[in-house]
Amino acid sequence: MENLESLKQNLSSELRRGTLLLMVLSSLNEPQYGYSLIQHLAAIGMKVEQNTLCPLLRRLEKQGLVDSEWMVGESRPRRYYKINQNGIAIRSHLLKEWENINQILIQQDQRLEEQNEKLD
Repeated sequence: MENLESLKQNLSSELRRGTLLLMVLSSLNEPQYGYSLIQHLAAIGMKVEQNTLCPLLRRLEKQGLVDSEWMVGESRPRRYYKINQNGIAIRSHLLKEWENINQILIQQDQRLEEQNEKLD
């Protein structure tokens, strides 16, 4: 069996991967290319690798949630992604789901703490 610290890190990584979709949709109000989005996510505490982000961006585009456009005005061509109306609707839905799940977890934690207090 893994040691506890290693297990914590692995499970935390799984949880973060599960929230990455919502974090990306919440970060694309302004056009961003892959590397700029990686920097933005890292700056807010969500480290992500390029080999994780790029397939996600392509999938979001294929699902019709973001639009992309090649821009060639800089040193090299870059594909910029921006959330569209479908993506905004999905983001809103997912944020509500996240809030509901968060409330359930808080309530569950409070019940567990109350049970533990009764045991003391």
